[in-house]
Amino acid sequence: MSAHHHSPAAEDAAEAMNRNYRYQRHIYDLTRKYYLLGRDRLIASIKPGKDDAILEIGCGTGRNLVAVARRYPQSPLYGFDISTAMLETARRSLARRGLARIALAQADATRFEAGEIGRPGFERIYISYTLSMIPDWRAVLERAVAGLTPGGRLLIVDFGQQERLPAWFKRLLFAWLARYHVHPIAALPAALAELARHHGCRLDCRSIHRGYAVYAELERPR
Repeated sequence: MSAHHHSPAAEDAAEAMNRNYRYQRHIYDLTRKYYLLGRDRLIASIKPGKDDAILEIGCGTGRNLVAVARRYPQSPLYGFDISTAMLETARRSLARRGLARIALAQADATRFEAGEIGRPGFERIYISYTLSMIPDWRAVLERAVAGLTPGGRLLIVDFGQQERLPAWFKRLLFAWLARYHVHPIAALPAALAELARHHGCRLDCRSIHRGYAVYAELERPR
């Protein structure tokens, strides 16, 4: 979805995100460093080929993009978010680190087209702890697969169901996340399996850190 023709629903979502993160964004990365497990594993697994373009869906303050840019200095990098407040923080953060080469855009993850972000398709797309913040997360997955080039890979990490952790821990974590409109998705592995079947993708989906997170890679056929 381009920045020029937003629907009222998308504008409401953007405004809600801006309200939620207007002040929090300044300490966002510091507070999340300790509980967004699996992000660094995801970044290490991107492994782009030469000139492969990488897109982050829901780039927030740009923390992941900075790490990806450092690890893969040759790759063209793109990111988008629905929140203008987050993008403002991301732009400043990237400029401060001399990473203005990263292209940022405002878009709605449930209806974006790759072409509006700057390319007809991306060799790597990743989504890190973003799906659980979006009610229509299934639409995000569909758009992401549509944005991949043939042979491209979609990498995902998000909250799991804490199945091998104490019940009290899950109760506390889920209650805390709900305050920030984050709702871990129990149906995510099944939805990814269905998506992979539908599009003929290869899927590797696993529970990591004793169920704390779900990690998945989906590869489009060539």
